Amino acid sequence: MKDTLTYAFAVTRTPPPGDALTAAAGHGGGGPLRVLRAGALWLVVQDVPAEEFGEASLGERLNRPEELERCARSHHRGVETAALSGPVVPLPMATLYLGDGNAVESVSAREAELCELLDRLRGRTEWAVKVHAVEAAGSSPGTDGTGEDDASAERDPGGRAYLGRVSARRRTQRDARERALAAAHAVDRELRRYAVAATRHRPQSEHLTGRSAPQLLNAAYLVDDAERAAFTRAVAGFGTGRVGTLVETTASGPWIPYSFARLDQEWNTGEHEVRA
Repeated sequence: MKDTLTYAFAVTRTPPPGDALTAAAGHGGGGPLRVLRAGALWLVVQDVPAEEFGEASLGERLNRPEELERCARSHHRGVETAALSGPVVPLPMATLYLGDGNAVESVSAREAELCELLDRLRGRTEWAVKVHAVEAAGSSPGTDGTGEDDASAERDPGGRAYLGRVSARRRTQRDARERALAAAHAVDRELRRYAVAATRHRPQSEHLTGRSAPQLLNAAYLVDDAERAAFTRAVAGFGTGRVGTLVETTASGPWIPYSFARLDQEWNTGEHEVRA
């Protein structure tokens, strides 16, 4: 059995400089980053130990959160290195081949599609935008939000006044959430004006965000470099006015356009939307 596998990070038309490849840190235990020619394209790859990156061993490692994070960070470093000289198509984490020939053959078979995608990504970056509901003054522990504690509710669980207050509280919460959702949709509509493509990801849970307020929008926007200033001004503007009282909008970027670098995506530039 061969001792190493070929780990592929990204595809590009413009390979990074040799000194950048030499200085880059890929996966621990692997060789230096290098490039492979595949027709008009280049692959940025690394030799990695087959013992650690074989299907069974890698699957077991990626089931451990600390190993998953380590592998993701190493993969991102390789993609960043590939992007030093121009746009890239990042490959999914743990894209592995038995050897260089297999890697080149795989990329060459989709050369036309990859070239088209690289043309679409040129001069554009990804911006991540998250919208959370503004945290209102919450109920105190041990209350239902109506001002009555649990003990008082148990003493008179059928009281009309109490039930009326509970019902009103629920209506207020529902109305507040609907207004916040409408504000989040307004943020999305406005930002799409400055983007050539956009996609929504599943909102993150409170466990991941570390916030009690729900995440209403988790979106990515592909923005032309010429529109970057207008896009960031639009994001900043959501902190003022009525929208700012209902939701909190945060943005990060510019990033390598991971969300828009998949060959299976359908681009609808008229609607500024990518259907993921």
